[in-house]
Amino acid sequence: MVVVLCGSMKFKEDIINIGKRLEKLGHTTKLPIECINGEPKELASRAHFNRIISEDTDAILVVNNEKNGIANYIGPNSFAEVAFAFFHNKKIFLLNDIYEAYKDELEGWKSVSLSGNLENLK
Repeated sequence: MVVVLCGSMKFKEDIINIGKRLEKLGHTTKLPIECINGEPKELASRAHFNRIISEDTDAILVVNNEKNGIANYIGPNSFAEVAFAFFHNKKIFLLNDIYEAYKDELEGWKSVSLSGNLENLK
C-alpha cells in the first residue's frame, strides 16, 4: 500500500520513524518532506496535497499523538489533509484513537484507528 504520512510537525521525528517502520512492513511511504525541512507553508502544503491525490496513493496515515495534553491531536492543517483525502477517495487511517473535536467527521468519513499498531494498516 502507498501511504502518505500526515501530522503536526511537532511529531516530525515520529513521522519519519513511522515511515521507516511502514517500509519494513512492506508499504511505500510518502513523507511531508517540505514541511519537515521547514519550507514555506504554501509550497509545503501544495506539495503534500499533490502527494495525497497522486494516482498511486492508496491512503493517508495521520500521526495523531498527544500534543499539549490533548489526546489524539489533529491540528487544522492535518484535518484539511484528511478532508482532502476523503474528497479524493483515499483511505484514512489514524495512528491513535479518534480525535474528539472532529469525531463526527472522522467517523462519517470512515477513518480507521490503528490503535497505535502499524500492523493494523491494511
